[in-house]
Amino acid sequence: MTQATPTHTAASVPLVDGVQGIVADWSSDQRAFKNVPWGKAMMWIFLLSDTFIFSSFLISYMTVRMSAVEPWPNASEVFALTLFGKSIPLILIAIMTFVLISSSGTMAMAVKFGYEKNRKMTFILLLLTAALGATFVGMQAFEWTKLIHEGVRPWGNPMGAAQFGSAFFMITGFHGTHVSIGVIFLIIVAIKVYRGDLDNERPGFLTGRKGNYEMVETMGLYWHFVDLVWVFIFAVFYLW
Repeated sequence: MTQATPTHTAASVPLVDGVQGIVADWSSDQRAFKNVPWGKAMMWIFLLSDTFIFSSFLISYMTVRMSAVEPWPNASEVFALTLFGKSIPLILIAIMTFVLISSSGTMAMAVKFGYEKNRKMTFILLLLTAALGATFVGMQAFEWTKLIHEGVRPWGNPMGAAQFGSAFFMITGFHGTHVSIGVIFLIIVAIKVYRGDLDNERPGFLTGRKGNYEMVETMGLYWHFVDLVWVFIFAVFYLW
């Protein structure tokens, strides 16, 4: 009994062993990357790696807080503001959260109008999203200034456990850096949309394919990720 040997058709591609085979297979895969721009795929990979970093920060914070010997500061008191003679707990953090979550809505609308090739509305909404992000960073700078004035440092804290200062500045600072970078890139994309670079495929940074506003969606992925991370920071750091 003889066994038939497989024959290669004209369309078949020989398999390559080792690392080169893995690279060739993934770079030509028509199921995972069909019609997906590389910029979007790379953004997903970046966000996945960033997820691990933020997760490590938050898990480290929870570990440090549960193992701290000294009393942990009460967030409702530390982040309270005095308005009209009354101390209101977490009022600034609530406003910051509202501003950042609202920016996700404007970003989603920018993506919608982008794929409708409505340059004017896309430009306006991108600038509005950047303005909301800049407002968030400004309020975070005010929060930092207030706590520094009260004596909180990365290496010490007059209100209780010394680890509170290092955890606060590390987590909120890392997130604030992401928001600041996002604001810069939103302004860059908005300018490109206004000039028509995405319609004409003008050579340069963050342009993409001709007539395709996929770069706006890629920026939307980054911005929604930053907003989602803040929800976890708000829940774990400020409400716990």
